[in-house]
Amino acid sequence: MRVWIDLTNSPHVVVMRPVIELLRADGHEVHVTARDFAQTLQLCERFGIDHTAIGHHRGGKLSAKGLGLAQRSGALVRWARRRGGRAGFDLALGHGSNDVTVAAALLRIPCSTTFDYEWATVQHNVNCRLAQAVVVPDAIPPERFARYGAVGKLQRYPGLKEEYYLADFEPDPAILGELGLDPAEPIVVVRTPPSVSLYHRFEHDTFGAVLERLREQGTQAVVLPRTPEQREQLREVGGFILPERAIDAQSLIAFADLMVSAGGTMNREAVALGTPVFTSFEGRLGAVDERLIGEGRLRRLTDPDEVVVVKRPGAADGSAPDRIRRDPRDFLRLLAAPVGGL
Repeated sequence: MRVWIDLTNSPHVVVMRPVIELLRADGHEVHVTARDFAQTLQLCERFGIDHTAIGHHRGGKLSAKGLGLAQRSGALVRWARRRGGRAGFDLALGHGSNDVTVAAALLRIPCSTTFDYEWATVQHNVNCRLAQAVVVPDAIPPERFARYGAVGKLQRYPGLKEEYYLADFEPDPAILGELGLDPAEPIVVVRTPPSVSLYHRFEHDTFGAVLERLREQGTQAVVLPRTPEQREQLREVGGFILPERAIDAQSLIAFADLMVSAGGTMNREAVALGTPVFTSFEGRLGAVDERLIGEGRLRRLTDPDEVVVVKRPGAADGSAPDRIRRDPRDFLRLLAAPVGGL
């Protein structure tokens, strides 16, 4: 079987990494395309994933996203046609990639999409209507997919997607030396929000107040910015450790004493790896985070004074004795539903 996988954002690389490895180990031919955005290409290189770089991020405005979708989908169609078009691929896969879903529909290639946040309305109205299978966690009530025309296409899995792709993961202490961290002292990892500008945040919101608090206290704070603009702003302020390239973020989180993130995937990686985590996500909470907060595995950041960084048991060796590991092959079987499974 020939499988096409498209990666458009850095979390997609870690999610699809075991899927790619399992497919290739089973003798299937896998082709990967990737968008130049955030650390997507760098992570492909770090994990040794052969890929073809196609397109780049067009910006956050709806008009720019629409233009980017049309242009990159067209580029993917041309790329796929050079490899045989519909006859060249048996299955296309994407983690929330509108581009590959549109391209696969135009080429009539069976396609699966997967995601774990149900309120990205524009994205899901494209993906769910065009894909033949929609792979999602069972924490999300099926009725939330009705607006996207996806109810009859759902392939639901238990737990977190992070418990599948981190099943074979063991933390590497080399990351501590790489970043100059002292494991005897508290370590906090901070993931910035999606918005480009951080300057005003140091004075006007809870996330900014947390950054300022950590800086003033001299805490070992590793900040993972999303864009070069954010990195420059944080560098000007000073007081943070700012990796220049894509790093082994999963190992860093495993050895950290606390995680504070405005994103989704890194929050859930912290949960899966046993690291205490605050979410500063400003949008509408999805069902997965609602469940994690209800279970006390994720805390919502409302007061900067709640962020207290102290050494935690298990942080020294990155261990989590009650860690849940799920078979990534089960995840792959759901993705392969349009071709009858594997």
